Amino acid sequence: MPKILIADDEPDIARLIERYACREGFEVTSVSDGGQAIEACRKEDFDIIVMDVMMPDTDGFTACKKIREMKDIPVLMLSARGTEYDKLFGFEVGVDDYVTKPFSPKELMARIKVIIKRHSTAVPKPKERLKTDGIEIDTLGHNVYVDGIRTELTAKEYGILLYLVKNKGIVLSRDKILNEVWGYDYFGDDRTVDWQMKLLRNKLGKYRDHIHTIRGAGYKFEDKN
Repeated sequence: MPKILIADDEPDIARLIERYACREGFEVTSVSDGGQAIEACRKEDFDIIVMDVMMPDTDGFTACKKIREMKDIPVLMLSARGTEYDKLFGFEVGVDDYVTKPFSPKELMARIKVIIKRHSTAVPKPKERLKTDGIEIDTLGHNVYVDGIRTELTAKEYGILLYLVKNKGIVLSRDKILNEVWGYDYFGDDRTVDWQMKLLRNKLGKYRDHIHTIRGAGYKFEDKN
């Protein structure tokens, strides 16, 4: 039985998610703030966390970051605010998906199932290192080095960079990137790729221009000439 942790200080929202999760056969644990979510994850493992952003004591972003330091549990973030900044910040701290309130509980459960399936069937990383200019990807250790210095990337940023480098010189559409990194059943739109690409470029520093935006087509990774 898959286990879900719901962290939301709005009782009606929490009960709604819990009701639908129970119908789908989930074992549900509910808490009302980020601090309680952190403590719950210290004590036990979950298949997914559904977390509100604005909560007392500790907000969802802070809680997500602290939990990710302990365990690799996928997080779907809920928020009444759907600004680009909120979404960018959520992806930066490692959120797997972002849903704006109000939401369809049926769609929410569909997203949850896709995230769990993708997380549980992740393909083992090959034992190899890829290097292009000053960027080195350790695919075994899931690490990225820029000029020999380790750069912290989220799972999505790492997935995008690896896909781009493996297909160096090839234009990859946003749909192809979504399918490769998020999975074929992802429910988001292709702007998600643009947000993640912006974050990735910032972390690549002086090599950010290796990622080219091809207007109307997608993205392409190229070495400097």
